[in-house]
Amino acid sequence: MIKRRSVLGALVAAAVGSQTLSLRALAAADSNKVRTIPWRNWSGSQKCEPAARSAPATVAELQELIASAKGTVRAVGAGHSFSPLVPTDGTIVSLSRLSGIVEHSSKTLQATLWAGSRLGDIGQPLEDAGQALINMPDIDEQTLAGCLATATHGTGVDIGCMSTFIEGLQLVDARGDLVYCDAKQNPDVFQAAKVSMGALGVITQVRLQNMAPYRLRRETVWREFDEILDIADTMADQHRNFEFFYIPYSGMGFTDTHDFTDEPLGSTEKIDSNDSVQDLKMARDWLDGSPRLRELILSSVVKTLSDEVTVESSWKNYANERNVRFNEMEYHLPREHGLQAMREVRAALEKNHPEVFFPIEVRFIKGDDIWLSPFHQRDTMSIAVHRYFEEDYRPYFATIEPIFRKYNGRPHWGKINTLQRKDFQQLYPRWNDFAELRRSMDPAGRFLNPYLAGLFG
Repeated sequence: MIKRRSVLGALVAAAVGSQTLSLRALAAADSNKVRTIPWRNWSGSQKCEPAARSAPATVAELQELIASAKGTVRAVGAGHSFSPLVPTDGTIVSLSRLSGIVEHSSKTLQATLWAGSRLGDIGQPLEDAGQALINMPDIDEQTLAGCLATATHGTGVDIGCMSTFIEGLQLVDARGDLVYCDAKQNPDVFQAAKVSMGALGVITQVRLQNMAPYRLRRETVWREFDEILDIADTMADQHRNFEFFYIPYSGMGFTDTHDFTDEPLGSTEKIDSNDSVQDLKMARDWLDGSPRLRELILSSVVKTLSDEVTVESSWKNYANERNVRFNEMEYHLPREHGLQAMREVRAALEKNHPEVFFPIEVRFIKGDDIWLSPFHQRDTMSIAVHRYFEEDYRPYFATIEPIFRKYNGRPHWGKINTLQRKDFQQLYPRWNDFAELRRSMDPAGRFLNPYLAGLFG
């Protein structure tokens, strides 16, 4: 008798095998129907049934796959994007088997990493090599390639998004050829590929500028919302990393700072963020018809909470564990308009959407010169709004998005938005340059799924 675990193991091995999955091989012996392995993102908001899924073990296998695949080819990372970047009825390629450090230099503090590396898996190996990432986002489940493709970022007024750390990269183009680019070799490709949503090819390796390992002191302080807005700009300028959160229907939030330190490792008692979100959901459910009572109770509870301090290695201090799933919209606004926009977001939320309970997150990012970076030529304040994954996000996001657009905001490439090609052409000075370069590298549009085809033609 065949054990269920053996069958499951065989299916998993096939799903991550180095060769493209054959649809007929997956068909049941007693059925004429073709079976596919569906894909969905972390929140479940994006789904598709690709004709094939593959996880090449070598660059050569990836080159052969791309050269021979029929239809669209889309790379997939951890599935932490909420925009429709992946869905296709063609081939989905995972770089999960291309992971880890390729080489590193103690002289330059640069390291070349496989693009399929998860951020949470490279902190210790880099530290062992005498290096650390300059900055990180607050979720470390993403793959390196996925972060760079969407201009994923942490926070810090003097620190750019993660793509600004790239010193060189290697990708496989639509012909299956291996292309290397940096500031001197294929410089236009380099500026385009640093944030490309996988529309130029499949990135295989990335050379990052890092720094020596460092320790951070993270401090979380609970405050009234009005106080946070009064001090936010000053705190952003005074601390290496600064962000703040607002808890809907509470009048309260908290500031979160990171600074270099030589203090010994340690931590005060910490609140479990996942439990806290569930508590906010419970308060919403019980007090949905009484927003004033809800604010009174939540503010009273928050004011009893203790501040938190954690001293830890940088890569351990940046990330938070996010187990409560959600859908997200995040826009990057000119810094000078960010706080006013945040005031309007709070007012619109609490006037129209008592169903919302997820905190709003606000971060600061330095401008850059990358063609499709949302931070192109401007310092930025980013505002992210979230909706519980089982609930319809569209009414809430439809209320908030016009505020972001009024202030000339650019959406995060991995987050939900309703912008079209004409909107992006107005927001990005180098949009047409990117589109022209993209066509020259992939004239048949092999890396364009329906969403990207709508953006780039």
